[in-house]
Amino acid sequence: MTQDKHDGGSGRRRGRPRGSASGSGRERILTAATAEFHERGYEAASIRSIARRAEVDSSLVHHYFDDKAGLFTEVVRVPLRPDRIVAEVLEGPPELFGRRLVHDVLTAWERPAVRPAATAMMRSAAGTGAGSAMVRSFLKREMLGQLARRLGGPDADLRASLAASQMAGLLLMRFVMEIEPLASASIGQLVDSVGPVIQWHLTGATLPTPTDPQASGTVDPES
Repeated sequence: MTQDKHDGGSGRRRGRPRGSASGSGRERILTAATAEFHERGYEAASIRSIARRAEVDSSLVHHYFDDKAGLFTEVVRVPLRPDRIVAEVLEGPPELFGRRLVHDVLTAWERPAVRPAATAMMRSAAGTGAGSAMVRSFLKREMLGQLARRLGGPDADLRASLAASQMAGLLLMRFVMEIEPLASASIGQLVDSVGPVIQWHLTGATLPTPTDPQASGTVDPES
């Protein structure tokens, strides 16, 4: 039987809402969520729309799942919450964002219970079709969105995307393609090598504008 969850640290234990199905509620919600995410996409789907499709009260959805991101990871069967990893990194010192992101993501990914499913999700995100679009939408909203909001500024979305591209390439080469010696390098080595690059994307100097000849790839013919 699923254990009740505490309600956001308030000390009140959240029980099952009255009128809920005794044993099928969770399964009905997961079935409805799967359909909603595939049909409407991650961003458009909502807890309310999922509850309506499952014919349950939205409070029952929150009883079983913390939030929409938690429900999504259950649907895709990945025992990993990348949104929470990013949130925890962003709670720390800004000067350690890059190193902590590499360390925490790789450490979580290396867990035997996580690696196969997380690698499958990585392959899915790089593919085509509704399922792939759904995974990309989740990662864009819950990971890149968090990074961009924390960074702020006119180029925050680009900075977040560049940092994510470094992490995606690292995960692809290490876990999907298993390219050596990257695949067997220690986490410490990768934190030292990749962390500073991601740090620069997140908190480094302002990115060059397209009007900069060096940035646009053009060269002054008189130079």
